[in-house]
Amino acid sequence: MIMNNEFMLKALQIAEKSGDDIPVGAVIVKNNKIISQFHNEKEKRSDATAHAEILAIREASAVLNNWRLENCDMYVTLEPCPMCLWAIIQSRIKNLYFGAYDTLTGGISTLPQMISISGSKLNIKGGIMEQECNIILRRYFENLR
Repeated sequence: MIMNNEFMLKALQIAEKSGDDIPVGAVIVKNNKIISQFHNEKEKRSDATAHAEILAIREASAVLNNWRLENCDMYVTLEPCPMCLWAIIQSRIKNLYFGAYDTLTGGISTLPQMISISGSKLNIKGGIMEQECNIILRRYFENLR
């Protein structure tokens, strides 16, 4: 796994544009080039599935004209939920890099068996720029109160 902080920085910038949605940004990279980038849009679209990861996968699939995102990497600012983790596994993304851990609802923290059950070869590295990712999330939830 060769990680590039430049792509996590981009995911952080995208997360900042989430508006009323929880600030999560996702970037998909192929051949060291960003092919897709999205932030959460659940509130904006009134769509429970409009997570940054799902939207980024849809866009990357359209760009490549293929649902198989083999040899692609995803950078996301928050540990993916089980729905998003399963979509990442199904899309055949090679490497997943995420920032903040979500020990309450994160798919890797709460359902680690998802990877082994699926037979996936997904490589996962968490805690990338974790402090910066946590700051954005903390600021969002403090402003809600």
